[in-house]
Amino acid sequence: MTTYKEIFGKYVKNYSSDPTADIEGQIWYNSTSGTFKSQVILAAAWASGGNMNTARRTLGGAGTQTASVGFGSNIATEKYDGSTWTNSGNMNTSRAQVNGCGTQTAALGVSGRLAPGFTTLTGATEEFNGSSWSSNPTGLNTTRDFGSLAGIQTASIYFGGATNYLGSPLSAATESYNGSAWTSVNSLNTARRGLGGAGTQTAGLAFGGLSPGDTSATELWNGTSWTSNPTGLGTARYTVQGAGTQTAAIGIAGNPTGTELFNGTSWSATADVATSRIYSAAGTNSPNTASIVFGGATPGFTNLTATEEFTGDALATKTITTS
Repeated sequence: MTTYKEIFGKYVKNYSSDPTADIEGQIWYNSTSGTFKSQVILAAAWASGGNMNTARRTLGGAGTQTASVGFGSNIATEKYDGSTWTNSGNMNTSRAQVNGCGTQTAALGVSGRLAPGFTTLTGATEEFNGSSWSSNPTGLNTTRDFGSLAGIQTASIYFGGATNYLGSPLSAATESYNGSAWTSVNSLNTARRGLGGAGTQTAGLAFGGLSPGDTSATELWNGTSWTSNPTGLGTARYTVQGAGTQTAAIGIAGNPTGTELFNGTSWSATADVATSRIYSAAGTNSPNTASIVFGGATPGFTNLTATEEFTGDALATKTITTS
């Protein structure tokens, strides 16, 4: 019989406790438990989280997988603690297609369509402190909706969108926010709406959307200008949600559905959401290895309360058995 040493050129090591360092693929003997163990890669997957209290689409989101906030589509706001959604203070301006970024205790809500009717666009900006919203006297310089937002409450960028509720004309405008006012800066190379975004005010990412048809175009922001990335999404889609950083981002759901990871250069497909959804929201400031998506609507426009949590590929220690 061939031995482990003959295959790998080394003996099985004996440990009294499992190693803390990554040793993927290697086998060791845990003398305390009397078992053979190894580290294996667990594939990325989505798991169901707690349902929102109010089913809705075209909402905004911010935060992380264990500390998110969802708002808009009306004025309602909900906070998520990793298992349960709790109602919080209402927004001051009732609106749909609002964009969000930041954290659960310092979120930003920008733009949208005003209720009732949802045919009047607004550039209104509101800030959330974890319990209540305050309106900023100044909104976007270019009123639009269906754009994207990235960064934190005091340092963010808004880009893309449409300047009419009918979806045209498309906008390539980019604006930078310093916590009190918006400043127009250099525009996207590709005007579009329904796009995803990620990153920070000085290292942003824009991808997907309608331009006017589905696009996979990906652009990188360096704090001054946008650069078109040579490779775009593997699947062109709109109403895609984004989270993470410029060099480690995730694009979630949309139409057509799909989840992809970006490494700063290219996109790769990963496990997709269990419930296909459009007009959803994400924990925009969560890492791409531990993301969250919530709300939205099915492709047939049934509003959703469903929350899903993403866990990326990860090493795990497993006991070797004969079964």
